[in-house]
Amino acid sequence: MSTNSPNRPKNTKNTQSARSTAKSADGAAKTGSGGSATGSGSDARGGQRPAAVRLSRRRLLGTASAAGAAGLALGGAGGAWAHSAAQEEPPTALSTLGSTTVPFHGTHQAGIATPAQAHGHLLAFDLAADSGRKQAAALLRRWSDAARRMMAGEPPRDGERDTGIALDAGPSSLTVTFGFGRTFFTRTGLEDRLPTQLAPLPDFSADALDKKRSDGDLWVQIGADDALVAFHALRALQREAAGTARVRWQMTGFNRSPGATDRPRTVRNLMGQVDGTNNPDPDDKQDAEKIFVPASGEPSWMAGGSYVVQRRIRMLLDEWDERSLHEQEKVIGRRKSDGAPLSGGHEHTDPDLDKLGRDGQPLIAGNAHIRVTAPQSNGGATMLRRPFSFHDGFRDDGAPDAGLLFLAWQADPLRGFVPVQRKLDRGDALSRFLRHEASGLFAVPGGPLKGEYVGQRLLEG
Repeated sequence: MSTNSPNRPKNTKNTQSARSTAKSADGAAKTGSGGSATGSGSDARGGQRPAAVRLSRRRLLGTASAAGAAGLALGGAGGAWAHSAAQEEPPTALSTLGSTTVPFHGTHQAGIATPAQAHGHLLAFDLAADSGRKQAAALLRRWSDAARRMMAGEPPRDGERDTGIALDAGPSSLTVTFGFGRTFFTRTGLEDRLPTQLAPLPDFSADALDKKRSDGDLWVQIGADDALVAFHALRALQREAAGTARVRWQMTGFNRSPGATDRPRTVRNLMGQVDGTNNPDPDDKQDAEKIFVPASGEPSWMAGGSYVVQRRIRMLLDEWDERSLHEQEKVIGRRKSDGAPLSGGHEHTDPDLDKLGRDGQPLIAGNAHIRVTAPQSNGGATMLRRPFSFHDGFRDDGAPDAGLLFLAWQADPLRGFVPVQRKLDRGDALSRFLRHEASGLFAVPGGPLKGEYVGQRLLEG
């Protein structure tokens, strides 16, 4: 779990209120392009999502929803709803949260540089014994079609069986991201197209990995700002896989909801720490080169893609909460209140690793998390971190089974995740409060062009 990769936060305009942005179906704004969301809410890099409205068949009926989105008192909202129902006026527009869409097509798959959503599902599938390259291609074609339609908020096709879970909701920034594990290439006879970057991760001394919850042939990430929309996508993809692949493992996570803070702020993890302060900026050319495989990169089918390392990291929250605020801040190297480094400044001030205190000791301890993970301490190694928190109940000893579903995106994990994790393994003050319980590395190809399905260049190239 890293909290110190380079970032250039953007200053963007505040979103308009729901009252000013809500539009009728005839005047709804069009969606953006290139794999980034359009709509309101704070993004993973501390920025603000631009306001836009895109209406779909999943609409919130009645003015009660619009009144709530605009911040009206409950008493006033009830009167407005009663009047609208009596007059049979047209339903109002979705709130910006529900109407936000993310394009399926683009240079990169959605869900990598997309602002982190409030709800997420991560899962891996293993191909059935009698499924090979042909069956895998057919599955990716079905999955891609389903993802495209759900992300756009399109209605079910005539005669299509649909669970109806998300009928009343808009697309809610839904993204679906697909990747391939190392074993996928053996199962499909594509060993000659296996990327060198997909070499097995080395063993780390702190690992206590559950193999049943690690790795897999196919990997799927689902994110949305509405829990039912995310679950609807999960069920749809599972049904499409029937007979071709079975679920190997599945994990559910969450983040702060868009609009939950007074202004766009960096998310906090379950330790209460600001987490993700200095993420690299995918829109910056130098940063993007460390996140995405270049067009001239190898293998060619991975152009525009990225490699994701997923780790289920359980936090020993009871032990952490017993530590004083001073101890917690010393472990991380940042103030808990605002995320500023202990060397001074504000959240986005670069840590001064050489600055000494009055006692002559470094203000940021030698084993502080931000020192150990700093790019300058790891040969410039950089990752785009886009995690979800999780809570899966309580363990037999009463401790919460909770922590971080760590997701690190990079153009080459051998130059990104591996050197940083090795450094953490050797001496990170935070490690004593963490347990690495599951792991996986997946190749996530570039985004599909219109008419393509994800992975087509691999499976049919």
